[in-house]
Amino acid sequence: MSIILKAENISKQYRLGTVGTGTLRDDLKRNWARLLGKEDPFLKVGAVNDRSQQSTEDYVWALRDINFEVKQGEVLGIIGKNGAGKSTLLKILSRVTAPSTGVIKSRGRIASLLEVGTGFHHELTGRENIYLNGAILGMQKAEITRKLDEIIAFSGCERYIDTPTKRYSSGMTVRLAFAVAAHLEPEILVVDEVLAVGDAEFQKKAIGKMQDISQGEGRTVLFVSHNMNSIAQLTNRLLIIRNGRITYSGDPLVGISNYLNEEKLSNTIQYDESSGKPYIKSVRVNTILDHNIHLFGKKLSFEFLLICPNDMEDLAMSFQIINEQQIPVTHNWIFDADKNRFRKSGKYHLICSMPNPKLYMGNYSLKIFLSNSKTKEKYQETESVGDFKVEMLSTTRTDYNWQKGACVYLEDANWQINDYD
Repeated sequence: MSIILKAENISKQYRLGTVGTGTLRDDLKRNWARLLGKEDPFLKVGAVNDRSQQSTEDYVWALRDINFEVKQGEVLGIIGKNGAGKSTLLKILSRVTAPSTGVIKSRGRIASLLEVGTGFHHELTGRENIYLNGAILGMQKAEITRKLDEIIAFSGCERYIDTPTKRYSSGMTVRLAFAVAAHLEPEILVVDEVLAVGDAEFQKKAIGKMQDISQGEGRTVLFVSHNMNSIAQLTNRLLIIRNGRITYSGDPLVGISNYLNEEKLSNTIQYDESSGKPYIKSVRVNTILDHNIHLFGKKLSFEFLLICPNDMEDLAMSFQIINEQQIPVTHNWIFDADKNRFRKSGKYHLICSMPNPKLYMGNYSLKIFLSNSKTKEKYQETESVGDFKVEMLSTTRTDYNWQKGACVYLEDANWQINDYD
C-alpha cells in the first residue's frame, strides 16, 4: 500500500497566557517567515507539555518532533492522556492550525470531525449545513445532492433536517457531522473523541461505517479515543502520545496493554486521614500463584483495610473488577446494615471471597467505592489498584471461545469481616 499521509518533524509551540509575540512588528516578521516557509524567528526553547506540573516558562511545546507515516486504507488509532497533544496533532493534520516546525504531506481530501459543531453554521438548517460542509471539503453541488438522502438517513435526523442546527442537541449535531464527513468520500477521515457524545447505537453505527470506509473502500481513518475497546476493535496500528511526543507505534493490543499498565496507580491508596471520614487504606489480592497471577476458575479473594475515624452508620463499600479495555466485568458490595458491623470507630479487615470466578485470561485491576448508602455522599473512589493477571494452564479446558470484554460467570461472593488487630 502507498503512503497517503506523512508527518515530518512536526512540532507546535504555544505561548501561555498571551496571543502573538507582543508587538505588531514581530507578528509581521513571524507571518512573513511562515509565508517564505522558514522557521518561526521567535520560537523559544519552551517547557515540556506536562499539564500536571506548574510551568515556569512562558512557552510550551504541545508537540515535539512528531514523525510517522500512514498507508492508504490504514486505520490509525491515537491515544494518550488529556493534554498529551492528540487534538493538536489532528488540528495540524486537518490544516486547522499550522505547525511551528515541520511539514505535513498528504494526498487527497481530508475530512475532519474534531469538535461538536465544527464546520457548521448554526443559523443554517441541517440540510444547508450538509451543502456547506461538502463545499468546504471541495465537493461539487451535484456530488453532494447525489449523496444527500444517504447522509440524512444515516444521521437519523430526517425529522429535523430543515430545522436550524442551533436547535439540535450535541448528539444530533455529531450524528449529522459524522454522516457528512463519512459519506462525502474523503481520502482521509480524521475523527476525534466527539463520537463519545453520541448514544451507544450511533457509536456502534459509526464504528461500523469507519470499518466499511477503510476495508471496503480503501480509505484512511485517523481515530482518537479514550475508549480502549473501540480502539482495539477498529484500528490496525496505534500511536501513543505522551507529553507531546510519540512514545509507541505498533500493534494496538500491545500498545493498549502497555499504556494502561503505565497509567495504573500503585496499590498504595491515596486518602485524606485528616478529613474525619472513613477510607480504605490498603488492598490485597490473594491469587493462586505468586506475582499476582491467578488461574482460571480457581478461588480468588480480596482483602481491604477499612479505617473508620468516627462512629458512622449507613456505610457502603463496593468494588469493580476492571478488564484491560477499562470495562467493569463484575461489581461486588457490602453494607453495614447487612452485617451490622463497622458502625463504631476503628479498623476493620474486609475479605471478599469468590469460590469459582471464571474471568477471561488477561490483566485486571480494581475500582473501589466508599460512600453513605443513605445520603449518597461519596467518601472515596479509587481506580487502578489491586492489579492481577488471570492465566489458564494447558491442562485445563481450552475449548472456551470467549471474546475480550465479555461478561463473566461468578458464583456467589462471600464476605467476612474481622476486627483488625
